[in-house]
Amino acid sequence: MTLRSKFVLVAVLLYGAMLVLAWQLVAYNRWLFVAAEVLIVASLLFTVKLYTSFVRPLNLIAAGVESIRDRDFSIKFLKTGQKEVDQLVEVYNQMMEELRQERVVQTEKHFLLERLIEASPSGIILLDSHDRVAGLNPAAAVLLQASGRDLVAKPLADLPGHWGASLGKLPKDEQRIIRPNGIQTYRCRKIRFLDKGYHRYFILIEELTQELLEKERNAYEKLIRMMSHEINNSIGAVNSILHSFAYFSPQLDPGTRPDFDEALQVCITRNQNLAGFMANFANVVRIPPPAKQPVSLHELLHSIQRLMLPSVERKGVLWHWELDSVSPTVEVDVQQLEQVLINVVKNAVEAVEEGGWVKVKTVANPPQLLIQDNGQGIAPEVQEKLFSPFFSTKANGQGIGLTMVREILLQHGFPFSLQTGADGVTTFQTQFVS
Repeated sequence: MTLRSKFVLVAVLLYGAMLVLAWQLVAYNRWLFVAAEVLIVASLLFTVKLYTSFVRPLNLIAAGVESIRDRDFSIKFLKTGQKEVDQLVEVYNQMMEELRQERVVQTEKHFLLERLIEASPSGIILLDSHDRVAGLNPAAAVLLQASGRDLVAKPLADLPGHWGASLGKLPKDEQRIIRPNGIQTYRCRKIRFLDKGYHRYFILIEELTQELLEKERNAYEKLIRMMSHEINNSIGAVNSILHSFAYFSPQLDPGTRPDFDEALQVCITRNQNLAGFMANFANVVRIPPPAKQPVSLHELLHSIQRLMLPSVERKGVLWHWELDSVSPTVEVDVQQLEQVLINVVKNAVEAVEEGGWVKVKTVANPPQLLIQDNGQGIAPEVQEKLFSPFFSTKANGQGIGLTMVREILLQHGFPFSLQTGADGVTTFQTQFVS
């Protein structure tokens, strides 16, 4: 039963009793009865006014509580003309206006934050309290190559590709630099924020590839030029002296002359090899801008296959073709792309054991090239350093081949990758974007 119903019930019972008592006065004094009736009516009017003064504020409070519960901050009350009630109405209206303004500000901030997150070129992955994916922005979806709908509620370790292993071990409130495929470089940070009083985290992924590649390129260009200058100057002077020594060979004793000639030739040959070694490094930093021209990709691949055929047959490697029915015409610098293909095929053949295979596959639309092998795969610790200058896993490797591949394809603007899949097949892939 509501307060209003209780009040009405009490009033009815009270005034019913008073009317019964007043009716009893008729037998004694008619005027006393009339006076009693007038008093009852006056008290009834006073009770109605008192009820209005007392219950109306309670109704206003109840309505205000209901609007706050419903988060409806647009409701305001009109003044009643009663001082106490009007003070309550004024305070309530002021409070509702402040709440409404605060909600508008928070909504605008939230909307702005959502737009900034969506437009951010950096990948952002929101996490729930259990470090599972709660959402991600478009940039993160591109990096992960998956939609947010497929990843929501998944643990970080279950993210696709290399991201699961890299981000799953990312410490809280710290940052790390990762190079998942040896080409792209990312700075990843796990940052804490407050959400409804609870600590939550999000991961910020910033790509640093171009910036670091430029710094790296400038550093090794300067180093190679300095080394090349100093070594070539020394080699030229030493070779001149060694050739001068050759004039003294006829004057030597016949028993010692062969040893002298052999030692002299070894020194000259070693100097020439050292000069060639430095020339290979210098070629990496002297790659000219590509002079592109249209060429049939299949014809280019067949010419590379003829060039590499002796080493393929010598090692007993099987060569497989899986070419598209239409040969893509690509705009490339032919000589530079030949260097790329020779290096990639050479690495594939060297990685394969006898009886293994190398497969060359093309796709016409969009133009793509894949060179695959079933040889020894690329270890995860090697993957991050694969295209780094001077890095090589071979005993006598110089670490130049894949660096040259990287520089040529970057200058062409062709995306590329080299990695070993879960099936153990290593794939080099590039797309000939125009």
